[in-house]
Amino acid sequence: QVQLVESGGGLVQAGGSLRLSCAASGRTLINSAMAWFRQAPGKEREFVAHISSNKITRYADSVKGRFTISRDNAKIAAYLQMNSLKPEDTAVYTCALANFGTYNWQYWGQGTQVTVSS
Repeated sequence: QVQLVESGGGLVQAGGSLRLSCAASGRTLINSAMAWFRQAPGKEREFVAHISSNKITRYADSVKGRFTISRDNAKIAAYLQMNSLKPEDTAVYTCALANFGTYNWQYWGQGTQVTVSS
């Protein structure tokens, strides 16, 4: 069993910053890719960023240059540094962990709310 727990969400003004954390525990997949997704009210869940075990990253166009994903392999944790936040970044942000060697997102956290006020 794998558990993912996110933290770091909150309310911030436009232009501000937040740092999200995701900690994995249980039967963890040490060398698996990790990712962040988000879902805004009334919208489908969308990809934000992912990072492989050797720290290769990919970002959605909407967050490139503003968000940075990182990970700590020793802790099996992932982070999302979000700068220059916009009201349209308001969403529930969820961490995901893939099956080893793939980008098939098998495990999901409960999510953390990020609200950006204008």
